[in-house]
Amino acid sequence: MRAASRAALAISCLFLSVVAAQAQGSDASKSVVLTGATLIDGSGGKPVADSAIVIEDGKISAIGDAKSLKLPSGAEVIELKGKTIMPGMVSDHSHIGIVKGLKASPDNYNREYILSQLRQWEAFGVTTITSLGLNAPEFYELRAELHAGKAPGADIFGADRGIGVAMGAPPVAIVPVGPSQIYRPDTPEAAREAIREMAGRKTDLIKIWLDDFGHLLSVKVKPEVYTAAVDEAHKNGLRVAFHINDLEDAQAALKAGADIIAHGIRDKEVDAPTIELMKAAGTWYIPTLALDDSNFIFADKPQVEADPFVNRALDPAVKAQLEDPAWQQKVHDAPGSERARKALAMNQKNLMTLYRAGINIGFGSDSGVGLRFPGIAEHRELDLMVEAGLTPLQALTIATSGAAKFLKLEDRGVLQVGKLADLVVLDADPSVDIANVHKISAVWHRGRPVAGPIASFAQR
Repeated sequence: MRAASRAALAISCLFLSVVAAQAQGSDASKSVVLTGATLIDGSGGKPVADSAIVIEDGKISAIGDAKSLKLPSGAEVIELKGKTIMPGMVSDHSHIGIVKGLKASPDNYNREYILSQLRQWEAFGVTTITSLGLNAPEFYELRAELHAGKAPGADIFGADRGIGVAMGAPPVAIVPVGPSQIYRPDTPEAAREAIREMAGRKTDLIKIWLDDFGHLLSVKVKPEVYTAAVDEAHKNGLRVAFHINDLEDAQAALKAGADIIAHGIRDKEVDAPTIELMKAAGTWYIPTLALDDSNFIFADKPQVEADPFVNRALDPAVKAQLEDPAWQQKVHDAPGSERARKALAMNQKNLMTLYRAGINIGFGSDSGVGLRFPGIAEHRELDLMVEAGLTPLQALTIATSGAAKFLKLEDRGVLQVGKLADLVVLDADPSVDIANVHKISAVWHRGRPVAGPIASFAQR
């Protein structure tokens, strides 16, 4: 046991020393070989024992069986026997700069805080995220830097501001954002103009909120407004994601031309006509199981918060609230918590129905809002997907190659020759037990080690 601990510490120190050397300007283009680990390449195939991965200039130049793969001369070889390597995860539904600690405020949308969030996603093995709406103008500068690898943290894609409705979703009482973070058009032409503006800024996607938050809001986006928005988006070559909760709203969105259902259907079982609409359009479906789960899990199961994997990255004010017995009891007993429990169960059932029907499933947890913490929420999403009935390997495939396919990214999500060397080194095989995905030894992003075990993570 002591020898194993010393070996793990030595590997962690090696990773950190390489990071330090790179930071001091050493040759980052030198070939590195990761050898001996079990390989989960993200494609859905069975794990491969005793693998080798050659990394050059941030990409994978060779990959295969360690015994037969020819290694480049002079390469730095890192022995990872007993470890498992998987691709960095990709989130298709997150948000940046919304909540800091216990406070949601437009002031949180600033460079320093967003970069700290991106570093946290990265440290938890999520190397690419999609900020699905509510983005301020600063998003584009950050996106360019992250795409170029000139800033630390997870790479980002996004949906600009998005389209909601005055006095409705997204509700200012829950998500207070600045005027430069949301459009609330009240006519079809105003919606078209909002889409043209976002297209002009080269947004990756369009987001529309079509939900009344359990009848808490008095209005929804009018059909003629969201239909015009979808039409204009498609004219500009942009896909549209709809925020929904109910089956009826999902059907309306699909009939209007939705490309993405950005939350799970949680009020009723998904029916055959809805599935046919999705199949006909090739619609993507992001269940975000962690959304409802986060509304009660920390009260129902305080041990989740107490897990060092979770606790290490929590803001002190958040930690104090989650550990407060009075808060736990209040949330446990709240009517909203019971609604969330039922919504999660329905969401999980619908996920399995749609997965078995062959619908495209994306990966995301709506992290960055509420109690869905960057990185932590994505791991929780994996747990809930497996709890719903997916195998660990199926869930991991959705979170890697599937999520990259959602974004139409061909350079990541799988560990293959020519792809970015975005990968996570684990102490155990998550295809055997999904909980093993929490056992992070190191994270590599664009061919560089950027983080070690979560025990060494320091929140900023």
